[in-house]
Amino acid sequence: MTALDFSPAPGAAPFPRMVLAQAGAEVRAMLRNGEQLLLTLIIPVLLLTGFSLAPLIDVGTERRVDFLAPGVLALAVMSTAFTGQAIATGFERRYGVLKRLGATPLSRSGLMLAKTAAVVAVEVVQAVVIVAVGLALGWRPHGSFLSAALLVVLGTAAFSGLGLLMAGTLRAEATLAAANLVYLVLLGAGGVMFPLTKFPAGVRPVLEALPISALTGGLRAVLAQGAALPLVPVAVLAAWAVVSLGLVSRTFRWE
Repeated sequence: MTALDFSPAPGAAPFPRMVLAQAGAEVRAMLRNGEQLLLTLIIPVLLLTGFSLAPLIDVGTERRVDFLAPGVLALAVMSTAFTGQAIATGFERRYGVLKRLGATPLSRSGLMLAKTAAVVAVEVVQAVVIVAVGLALGWRPHGSFLSAALLVVLGTAAFSGLGLLMAGTLRAEATLAAANLVYLVLLGAGGVMFPLTKFPAGVRPVLEALPISALTGGLRAVLAQGAALPLVPVAVLAAWAVVSLGLVSRTFRWE
């Protein structure tokens, strides 16, 4: 009869399990943080509700919610993938959290994958809440949700790259200030709450090249106008994603 071996067998957990565990921890940290919750859910819902019910700005359409809902979805993606991630990662780098996690069996690539999975999970929650509020306000989306999902994926990649680039090169305090400032500027100048046609013709090409404008315009074309996948916003978002993520891989400082 063979004796049973109860000796410990040390070793790392499978890579997918480690990534999922870290992603779960990232999601819980996001949802427990008051500032993160304000950025990711409360502000987008308040903007959608307030601007849909109160005619503060002429958006050029009879049904304001049809114009606003796609823009608020784009804003939610930016708030999670860019602003929230930049601030959180910046302070994690400052306090040495990234350095310690990068030395664990999870590895640095696994940590980045876990952060990406956490961002996507939070975005799913945001989309469910914003779509539900929009439907309650009378929004009736058209077009392909698959095309909208592709735009969101490209927007997430672009904003994540920009957020990590900021967090990996600036001090935490500078990242906090810059990320919030960029959020406010793009909220006003990215076509989220009112059309880019409200701006002078000379600056429109610059504004249209911004990732928030491309994502907002693309989602609006698909969900409000029922158009096919818009190629120009796709190209703009893909370009931002490739450039920003490429710079992150070369310049991100873990310490």
